[in-house]
Amino acid sequence: MALLSVEKTLTLAAAKQIAQAAETLAAANHWNVVIAIVDSGSNLLYLERMDGALVGSVVISQHKARTAAQFKCLTKDFETGLAAGSTSLLKLDILPYEGGVPIIADGSIVGAIGVSGGTPAQDGQVAQAGSDWLGSALK
Repeated sequence: MALLSVEKTLTLAAAKQIAQAAETLAAANHWNVVIAIVDSGSNLLYLERMDGALVGSVVISQHKARTAAQFKCLTKDFETGLAAGSTSLLKLDILPYEGGVPIIADGSIVGAIGVSGGTPAQDGQVAQAGSDWLGSALK
């Protein structure tokens, strides 16, 4: 019987690479966004604010990342639920807008990325690009 588990953790170097992958997509589309990376405990690991990104997006990107990490799902799932009438979601400390994506390594959630500054769909695309980077890097 194992008494302790070996927890995978997201390194600062990996967080920077994830943010770079996300920024590459955002810059190619001329979307000025803020990118926040949190670890599996929802603690901020890395934050990047692109030139021209709104200052208010700093807090929003972090909240999206924390929501994705704490609930282990896309923040878009909450947006969809709220649009379908699940107003009880408003009782939770979440940000129910697209742009928060869990970061998965070997089947475990090691953190999350939150993006803010574009439309919800743009934020979601940028966050997904960052999250996908780790999966391709581990192959």
